[in-house]
Amino acid sequence: QVQLVESGGGSVQAGGSLRLSCAVSRATVSNYCMGWFRQAAGKEREEREGVAIISVDGSLTDLADSVKGRFTISRDNPNTPVYLQMNSLQPEDTATYYCATGVAWSLAPENFPYWGQGTQVTVSS
Repeated sequence: QVQLVESGGGSVQAGGSLRLSCAVSRATVSNYCMGWFRQAAGKEREEREGVAIISVDGSLTDLADSVKGRFTISRDNPNTPVYLQMNSLQPEDTATYYCATGVAWSLAPENFPYWGQGTQVTVSS
């Protein structure tokens, strides 16, 4: 059973920072990568935006253009949480953030079969 649990969401002013954490169960398939996605209010599940992705060992990362230079994804090893450090947050970053795991190196949500419950991030101007 794959289990993903996000934490670290909250409310901040524009320009502020938050760090999200995703705890992964030991049942995660060993060659799965991890991704962070976000779903803004009023958007459907299929419209979730891929934000960041990281390889199993943390050596490879990729970020969506909308967050490059502001967000960082990291992990120490396959058995440690995955973090999303979010700096210079803007109101348009407001969304529910989800972590997910899947085998494809892609920011497309349909490639990720396992998802956490999400954590809310709200950025006020």
